[in-house]
Amino acid sequence: MVITSQERAVRPGAVLAVLSLAAFVASLDLFIVNVAFEAIGRDFDGVALNDLSWILNGYAIVYAALLVPLGRLADRYGRKAGFLLGLALFTVASAACAVTDNLEALVAFRVLQAVGAAALTPTSLGLLLPVFPPEGRARAVRIWAASGALAAAAGPVVGGLLVEISWRWVFLVNVPIGVAALLAAYVLVPDSRDPAPGRLPDLLGTGLAIIAIGALSLGLVQGPEWGWTSGRVLSAFAAAVVALALVVRRSLRHPSPLVEPDLLRVRPFAWSNAAAIAFSAGFAANLLAMVLWMQQVWGWSALRTGLAVAPGPMMVPLFAVVGGLLVARGLAVGRVAAVGCLLFGAGMVLTLTRLVPEPAYAGHLLPGLLVGGAGVGLALPTILSAATADLPAHRSATGSAVVTMSRQIGSVLGIAVLVAILGTPTTYAEAADAFQAGWWACAVAALLGAVVALGMTPSSTLTSAPSTAEALTPR
Repeated sequence: MVITSQERAVRPGAVLAVLSLAAFVASLDLFIVNVAFEAIGRDFDGVALNDLSWILNGYAIVYAALLVPLGRLADRYGRKAGFLLGLALFTVASAACAVTDNLEALVAFRVLQAVGAAALTPTSLGLLLPVFPPEGRARAVRIWAASGALAAAAGPVVGGLLVEISWRWVFLVNVPIGVAALLAAYVLVPDSRDPAPGRLPDLLGTGLAIIAIGALSLGLVQGPEWGWTSGRVLSAFAAAVVALALVVRRSLRHPSPLVEPDLLRVRPFAWSNAAAIAFSAGFAANLLAMVLWMQQVWGWSALRTGLAVAPGPMMVPLFAVVGGLLVARGLAVGRVAAVGCLLFGAGMVLTLTRLVPEPAYAGHLLPGLLVGGAGVGLALPTILSAATADLPAHRSATGSAVVTMSRQIGSVLGIAVLVAILGTPTTYAEAADAFQAGWWACAVAALLGAVVALGMTPSSTLTSAPSTAEALTPR
């Protein structure tokens, strides 16, 4: 007897593995290029850090802005098709990044990568949740989120190994993984879509969001070089403010806005997004600062730098499990995330107070890496899982896209601020002062994340706060 795809039993564990692999690849690519900056800069005539930063920020800006509209299109027309197309585009663009010969083309192909990643990320969660019963969804989301968090933290390690061959392998590595994930997803993952699709998403609002985030990042990155009061910088900030105001206006009036106001009325979801922005700003900036310190100040190779960063990522999956156990035993998700943010901030304070001119890894960088990695493991998976746990299934993909968008906005802002703070120091004293200021900024972002994370936990005393059902009831 021939068993059709509809009759074949769905294997939730296999589906979770395939979709987590895709999330791993998309998240890995956000951070894997950090350790390749030096090598790329040498190949492209020694371009400056503020120019190289667009390899990261160009990707993150487009990724952030397209997550929600592409997720909604997939909800409407089929999540599996959206996932497969996104993964295919991401894989092809990765190959193009590997063969380019100038910075402008590399940034352009990174933007195409971002389009693919923005399609596959929300659809991967949208495909995952219907496979699990309601009581198993939070655990599945935590595993899915932990795979992305581990990839983001482990990026420099993988990147360091690959840069020893060539920086181009930082992008080529995505090709075999992408092809394998494509084949596995085609065979194993069942399709799903919204049974009552709404209107097409607000594409103009999406474009305005790209302008807002990009203009703000441009002003921050170029401020030290152009002058903070120069016409170009002030114009960038003005464009960011105007574009953001238009995004808010369209979100309040458009029938299918970039961010639905009703979603933000769900208290855990709203505060989880705020926590994601603050935490991700510190996380992305800290990771880049750590890599730049070891490579540019201590003169370490990409491989040595990647291996030196490894203890931090090793703490992430361990403490992700610890965080899950704490929540399962009744500890409020907001408190777990807040403790994680505080540990992460403490790790950066340990780092910035122990800087020395000569490489002294075990006594100076390792403690901060271990403490910070534990904080990432507690905070990030908890923030991501809490954001969608209270949403109904038909809003889960959109909710996931919004919180992932918040993460990328935080990353863009964190990297832009760090690049502006670091500038171009020429002596060790200047470098030490600049990096200490950068790490203090990261620690402040982590502290803000801890304060905001406390709001993620629903409170019975807040009688005026709407329930999830009330907040998402059409009016």
